[in-house]
Amino acid sequence: MAQVSEHPTSAVPMFPLGTVLFPGMSVPLRVFEDRYRALVHHLLREPDPAMRLFGSVAIREGYEVGEHGAQSLYRVGCLLQLTEVEANPDGTFEVVAVGRDRIRLDRLEAGGPYPAGQVTMVPEAEVAVSEELLSAARDTFTAYRAAVSAYRADPLGDPGTATLPKDPTMLSWTLAAVAPLPMAERQALLEAEDAAQRLTLVTGMLRQELRAMSVIASLPATEMARTRWSPN
Repeated sequence: MAQVSEHPTSAVPMFPLGTVLFPGMSVPLRVFEDRYRALVHHLLREPDPAMRLFGSVAIREGYEVGEHGAQSLYRVGCLLQLTEVEANPDGTFEVVAVGRDRIRLDRLEAGGPYPAGQVTMVPEAEVAVSEELLSAARDTFTAYRAAVSAYRADPLGDPGTATLPKDPTMLSWTLAAVAPLPMAERQALLEAEDAAQRLTLVTGMLRQELRAMSVIASLPATEMARTRWSPN
């Protein structure tokens, strides 16, 4: 498998999902459909674990990625590395993948044993992030975290050990990943040009959630609107 380049487009296996994935975050997947089982077998034939790479973009609507399926996909997604694989007796797989970089899907080819895409890397712009913005993002998420604690599990996991990253870029990706936002807003966070823009967006989104929760003391408004992962 050729390494994905920033310059010419590169062909990678594609696993569209009904959710938006982010760099640095891990995702568990149950793989049962034939074409995605073929994708896993393909990746496992790669001797270098670091090169077991595939792409994912969110499905905008519907579940199929057939002849016209590319029209239903977002174009910016995530390059992932397969890190854990457990084969089940029935031929299905339980896998874990970790997001590495953003990609743009230039063309989807669905005629082979598994979907493949021509993709281009989408680099993260390097910008300075002010301490004021970092503090606002952390404080807003902390307030949101406390507000939802009575309704759902802690977004970061064990509240006794989970802490927010200090690095601005990782903080922006972490907040984007754990905030329970509708798909369109999660996609906007993925497509943000840099950490400062992403932190500004997610802080505003979480503040809007807090305002809605203060009016109606119930589950977050987006909880019922969240798009679940599609069956594969």
